[in-house]
Amino acid sequence: MNEPEIVMYDDYFFLEERFGLWHSVSKDRKPLITSLTKEECIHMTRFYLKGEQEGWPEESNRVINDGVVDGKL
Repeated sequence: MNEPEIVMYDDYFFLEERFGLWHSVSKDRKPLITSLTKEECIHMTRFYLKGEQEGWPEESNRVINDGVVDGKL
């Protein structure tokens, strides 16, 4: 049985397909992103790594919580 070829993207991560999902993994085997499609996994992994490298915009990590719950619990 032949092992699948490992394709390295941006010299930093590669993809694995398991159970119908795509997973990106760094060179040092750190799990990064899981996605439904290969293309989306590549795109979002690059987005994530860019944010890690350059920092995240202030508005992207702000959570607004006014503490109000509507409806019945």
